[in-house]
Amino acid sequence: MLRIYKSQNSHLALVDHSAGFAAEETVTWFDLFKPSADETRLVEGHLGIAIPTSDEMQEIELSDRLYQEDGAEFMTITATAKLDSDQPGKAPVTFILKGGSLVTVRHADPKPFQLYANRIQKPNGAVCETGELVMLGLLESMIDRIADALERAGDEVDAISREVFRKSHVSATKKTRDLQSLIEQIGQKGDLLTTIRESLVSIGRLVAYHVAAEGSGPRKAGKESRQRIKLIQRDATSLGDHALFLSNKINFLLDATLGLINLEQNQIIKIFSVAAVVFLPPTLVASIYGMNFQAMPELAWRLGYPYALGMMVLSALVPYLYFKRRGWL
Repeated sequence: MLRIYKSQNSHLALVDHSAGFAAEETVTWFDLFKPSADETRLVEGHLGIAIPTSDEMQEIELSDRLYQEDGAEFMTITATAKLDSDQPGKAPVTFILKGGSLVTVRHADPKPFQLYANRIQKPNGAVCETGELVMLGLLESMIDRIADALERAGDEVDAISREVFRKSHVSATKKTRDLQSLIEQIGQKGDLLTTIRESLVSIGRLVAYHVAAEGSGPRKAGKESRQRIKLIQRDATSLGDHALFLSNKINFLLDATLGLINLEQNQIIKIFSVAAVVFLPPTLVASIYGMNFQAMPELAWRLGYPYALGMMVLSALVPYLYFKRRGWL
């Protein structure tokens, strides 16, 4: 899918490209979403560039993600997607700046693209006279989206923390099951924070590269662009620090949860161990008087049976009282 936006009165308007457009016509933003071969060739022919394929966008080397070619800047970031769901994901998004035009190439549909595209078409929307301002607006929308996700993640991590360290009078088996479900929640939050941190790092690299490319090239950024770039860098750094803090808290909660599960399991093992020790002396008494020897005086004793029962009860009661006094039960 190809969407083409042109600047009209400092704002963008979606134009119909089905009938084609003139070669000299200025387009502010080409948005390629899962583009077909014909759509890719149309944009390449208009700007005189080679648009990277999906496999090329997946490359992790910095030189493959940030480079200049044919007078254009090619910058690929790792964007977050489905942050509201239980299975957040990530996908590469390529920004191509050439002159006053921006090309975005993506094979996923992050929500910031939808929100930003709707906002810039409104009469009182953001000012988008150049492709660079569109790119900065998209990055700001992504960062706002990440900030909201981090805020939700922080509240959910706090809820998990209260659940882990709450005082509970439920049975050990049920509590262990609850802790196991908490481990699953902790793992999900850890995956989310890892995805967010990776996205923030890639955004920071893109902005730093763009600033360096502008400083070494003939084109200088305007005052508004410089201010917005500084804000993006500052926000990406601060959100990265916050994501790192939450990641450390997640690791602490994971260690604490595993420790509590070990304590619960040790408590169960201790109960079995104490029960074995308590019932061992009665078993010994019963074994002695269960032997089939003729020369056993107690066998002919009239009070032998209650005497043996009393010995078994007493031998079981003494270890139990001792363990109870020592606080082992």
